[in-house]
Amino acid sequence: MAKKLTKTQLLTTLAEKTETTKKVAALFLDVVTSIAYSEAKKNGEFVLPGFGKLVKQKRKARIGTNPKTGEKIKIAAKTVVKFRVAKAAKDAILGTK
Repeated sequence: MAKKLTKTQLLTTLAEKTETTKKVAALFLDVVTSIAYSEAKKNGEFVLPGFGKLVKQKRKARIGTNPKTGEKIKIAAKTVVKFRVAKAAKDAILGTK
């Protein structure tokens, strides 16, 4: 299994590629993250072109099953956040058919 990229490694790479310091890269990453959260909360979605979008989605109330006992339970309606990957990102990672 390949190693996962840590936040520190991401900031180092971002600083190198943009020819800035880690401090500036951290600020950039924090600003983009906070913009994404506030836009998704306010408008229901945040799009990062070529990468994907965060989408706020409502789920209806439904009846589920407790896997342990098998009894039917009510699952309340709720709002969830999903990430939808852009086609460009899929093609870059998986390749085109």
